[in-house]
Amino acid sequence: MMKIYPSIFLFAAAPLISFSQNRTDTLKKDALRHLTELTVKGYLIEQPVLSVPASVAVLSPSQLALQPENSLVSSMNTVPGVRMEERSPGSYRLSIRGSLLRSPFGVRDIKIYFDEIPLTDAGGNTYLNAVDVNSVQGIEILKGPDGSLFGANSGGVVLISPVRRYNNSNYLSAELNGGSYGLFHQNVGLQNTSGNHQLNINQAYETYSGYRQHSYMDRNYVQAVDKVTFSKADQLKFLGFYSDMGYETPGGLTLAQYQADPKQARLPTKTLPGAIQQKAGVYQKIMIGGLVNNWQVTDQLKNVTSIFGSYVDFSNPFITTYNQRYESTYGLRTYFELSGKPNPAINWKVNVGLEWQQTNSDINSYGNRSGVRDTAQTLDRIHTNQHFIFARYFADIYKRLHVEAALSLNYYDYKFRNVFPNNEAVFTNRSFTPQLMPRLALSYQITNNFIWRASVSRGYSTPTTAEIRPTDQVINTSLQAEDGWNYETGFRLRNADESMFLDAAVFYYKLNNAIDPQQNADGTTYYINAGGTSQPGLELYFSDWVIRQNNISFIRGLQINASATIDRFSFESTHNQLTGVPNQVLVGNVQIKFPEHLYVFGQYNYTAKIPLNDASTAYAPAYHLVEAKAGWECVISPKTRLAIYVGADNILNQKYSLGNDLNAVGGRYYNAAAPRNYYAGLKLVL
Repeated sequence: MMKIYPSIFLFAAAPLISFSQNRTDTLKKDALRHLTELTVKGYLIEQPVLSVPASVAVLSPSQLALQPENSLVSSMNTVPGVRMEERSPGSYRLSIRGSLLRSPFGVRDIKIYFDEIPLTDAGGNTYLNAVDVNSVQGIEILKGPDGSLFGANSGGVVLISPVRRYNNSNYLSAELNGGSYGLFHQNVGLQNTSGNHQLNINQAYETYSGYRQHSYMDRNYVQAVDKVTFSKADQLKFLGFYSDMGYETPGGLTLAQYQADPKQARLPTKTLPGAIQQKAGVYQKIMIGGLVNNWQVTDQLKNVTSIFGSYVDFSNPFITTYNQRYESTYGLRTYFELSGKPNPAINWKVNVGLEWQQTNSDINSYGNRSGVRDTAQTLDRIHTNQHFIFARYFADIYKRLHVEAALSLNYYDYKFRNVFPNNEAVFTNRSFTPQLMPRLALSYQITNNFIWRASVSRGYSTPTTAEIRPTDQVINTSLQAEDGWNYETGFRLRNADESMFLDAAVFYYKLNNAIDPQQNADGTTYYINAGGTSQPGLELYFSDWVIRQNNISFIRGLQINASATIDRFSFESTHNQLTGVPNQVLVGNVQIKFPEHLYVFGQYNYTAKIPLNDASTAYAPAYHLVEAKAGWECVISPKTRLAIYVGADNILNQKYSLGNDLNAVGGRYYNAAAPRNYYAGLKLVL
């Protein structure tokens, strides 16, 4: 039955597209009011999404505001090809086109930037859960391997905007929301613009008891962006944040335990204690900051340079061990852009730059005595260096043909030393052969509103520090880097007044040396190269303002959005479905605006069954999620607004696991998500 869903989706989308085009044709020309054109900056220059020769997605502040204010999960999962999971409150996983295989914990195989500063360290780890969702003012997602500008990755790139790009106004905002299972979230934002100076500060606190036993989390967060503009194109910007977060980890359940009582934490066995007894959890303090300088050297030449650093204090009492990491990272990213003089036939730009990062890690494992650090087991030092040189050529020919060619040369090495028990005096080096990552892409604007695109790119992803030195405490020097080629094509379509938008893409990614997590009998993790994977997929996204800015009828606005992800990812050696990746995900939502600034938002998510081990002998069942939100905004004055909202999640009360433990020993795969739950909040902007 589920196999017919893609056909139903396409069949339903076709008349919507036709309806939207016909509606536009009947509108009077003077009544058309164009929406602000959606743009993307991910490829170093700002350009309309319509013409970008790549699979990109943009989550605007208005889109993020419609979703729950406590997590990015619902927002990110509206993007086809993207899957975000939450094993327990605060424990996030993010994947693009199947990269979840490598991410039993955290975020890997994706490069994430906080403005111009890498949030991903030289060792390949990203602490995305450190960021408060209400402090995010926009997200760009570049899907598929794209190391030509951003270094080694085979999944994709995510760019987080901490400040709204075009909002230079002064404001003070305060928001409170709470809900089921002890949810409480508070956020304060301040922006002050005076002359050539702009200061933006965000502070937040969130706490959540969680649905399951032993799943409490809390986070204190403060973020600052301080920008000085010297001229129209020259500016210096400081940005950074501090996050202090702790969350309990209830652990995976067997199918029998999950069916009997999904709320329970991992139980003790004859040989191992349980999560509650060992006070299993994660406690992390993260500080990251840097300077970004934009310098317009001449009319045709500019430079962007950022210097940055971070420090992580990470503790993880686990079932068998008490793990601690201290990580310091520092680095530099700089690039020049040379633009051709304006020409009616061709406009071109050339970028040349480099990025360099160094991460020094102290990774220590101790005994865990009921949540208290015990005697030392293994103490290691790992120093990781990653740097790459990149170049890019972009040409816009007669405003129809857009051509992009890019290339990077990537270097990666690490050195390690065991301090205890071997007391090694010197570091052992492990260097990887420098790798070229090319990308060639083009798009052609067949009409003003219809564009076709195609690209080919090479993916290359080195093992992360957490994979080289996993929880089994053995440094794995034999782990090889992943690499492969991605081929894709697609088109984008919009109507004349830009109220309707359709984006479709098909791709095939052939990956070699896929990195795959495995577990020992005691639950500790290690990694292997599992051979090749075959990853063909189809992604669709459709959006339409069926009714827009109607001040006469009861319904003042009606927008529908739908996305579909259909893939057939598999291991080449066994042809089994790729672990942790569903074959189908369908998401649709609708926003209805009423008089007096009232709105209603609803969203539906269908996720197909998910293989839980490499043998494909166990699956998490498919699930259907429905969520809804309603709100009202009271305009007190031109600058003062009060917004009140209420919402519900998992309205169908589905029993499902949002974040499974893959290849878990003893079949402890399942981390139950909350059943039907509610939230409410208010926001004041002055």
